[in-house]
Amino acid sequence: MKQLILSSLIAFFLLSQTLLAQENNQVIVNTNLEPVQSGQYEPTWQSLSKYKVPEWYRNAKFGIWAHWGPQCQAEHGDWYARGMYGQNDWHGNYHLEHYGHPSKFGFKDIIHEWKAENWNPEKLVKLYKETGAQYFFAMANHHDNLDLWDSKYQEWNSVRVGPQKDIMTGWANAARKYKLPFGISVHASHAWTFYEPAQGADTSGVYKGVPYDGKLTKADGKGTWWEGLDPQELYAQNHALSKGWGWEWQKWVTPPSQEYCDKFYNRTMDLINKYNPDLVYFDDTALPLYPVSDAGLKIAAHYYNHNMATHHGKLEAVLFGKILSEEQKKCMVWDVERGAPDKGQELAWQTCTCIGDWHYNRGRYNDNSYKSAATVIRTLIDIVSKNGNLLLNIPVRGDGTIDDREVAVLEGIAKWMKINSESIFDTRPWKVFGEGPAVEAINPMKEQGFNEGKVILTAKDIRYNQKKNVLYASLLGVPTDDVCMKLLGKNKLKERIKSIRLLGSSEKLVWKQNADSLVIQKPEFIPNDISVVFVIQKEPLRNE
Repeated sequence: MKQLILSSLIAFFLLSQTLLAQENNQVIVNTNLEPVQSGQYEPTWQSLSKYKVPEWYRNAKFGIWAHWGPQCQAEHGDWYARGMYGQNDWHGNYHLEHYGHPSKFGFKDIIHEWKAENWNPEKLVKLYKETGAQYFFAMANHHDNLDLWDSKYQEWNSVRVGPQKDIMTGWANAARKYKLPFGISVHASHAWTFYEPAQGADTSGVYKGVPYDGKLTKADGKGTWWEGLDPQELYAQNHALSKGWGWEWQKWVTPPSQEYCDKFYNRTMDLINKYNPDLVYFDDTALPLYPVSDAGLKIAAHYYNHNMATHHGKLEAVLFGKILSEEQKKCMVWDVERGAPDKGQELAWQTCTCIGDWHYNRGRYNDNSYKSAATVIRTLIDIVSKNGNLLLNIPVRGDGTIDDREVAVLEGIAKWMKINSESIFDTRPWKVFGEGPAVEAINPMKEQGFNEGKVILTAKDIRYNQKKNVLYASLLGVPTDDVCMKLLGKNKLKERIKSIRLLGSSEKLVWKQNADSLVIQKPEFIPNDISVVFVIQKEPLRNE
């Protein structure tokens, strides 16, 4: 009887949610093919707010990401699959010169060119672990809509076309071989608008008015390499153009169809069920297709319940979303793209950034413009002091390799980590994240982030974090004179400094804790040229 009542209550709840969604003109996805796992979480923000970030993730601090797919084939940077359809766009000009006009050679043909012939996932993941990564991410699909696994619901996938390899399985096996938690990133919800330029045509010149390949159909493929495939399953352009470009579905975007939302939902559920990922990253405001569809909420509830079912009732999953409200930050981990908040955060969060472009750009190599190991480490220290993690993308070339400049950056990170990793991993924020000139700088975030590199960090900037009774004070540079820490004077700290040592050095330091500051005499030996870390032991302040 109790079971019958419970089943009736659940059915009533789901019906009420469906009716509410329909009143708000939401697309209610069909879950018949991929049912939502039952469990503690329901597809509502209120239910998801019970989420607690697992301790393993809070301890991990640093992950590496292979943001890799067919858009890396051209080695021409980000959003190639969109930009190549722009007349006089820098991608469009490059495409015309190297591949031909997009009426004849569209992005589907770039996919065909992509072979990933030198890809060795085990070699790369091993390198990332040796660098210091505590988890590894692989991209499962991008806005270009190609699934990088043997997808049940997307015929345009890397097993059937392009490299004819199961990219996700290769990454997953490598991550698990080296005992790194495995994350997947999902970006394909926005293919609906991302590919809209493919519906266009040149407005001048030899090809004026000749349609690009965005409206091709399956019937058009007779006698081509893609015969039997439907380009609309890739481009998804059987809809009217949006009124404007935007990431938020409710502003200028033509509403997505039932078929489109169902397909995205099924693909993502298949991905989660197949790989049981430890982390899932959505490149979306809040959740995919939110608020015009309930797909994202259902996927989130399923992911949490599915993870609990595979971890003996304990939730060990980490889910990421962007531009979250304060309430939504309780439901998942807030991801900040290419930036960081200027204050410490109560809840765990993450920065995602890259040493170059998200997709491989040969120009970055040629002009030597990758972020340096020093920049990465100082960014990591700042983020960790504010209760965050850093997910760092190392762009992969179309052939599946990384270049020698990228390897040099990783080696520089590894060298610093070998001496200083105890100040990063397994730590927690101190009561104040830091002091110095950069703390006072005004550096607001734009949309989902994009404020990195706006403030100059120097050795005068100090970041703090802790582990039990140990306080780590990290300088975001190398000291040229004595180090003064105003937050560690007796009057503010309210504790006595017992001992201080410098990671990577056995030198006996000369220091004095005054009423208004802790002053450490400049060490004679500086163990690295990126950031020096002082390990400070404290004890209760006795009356003197």
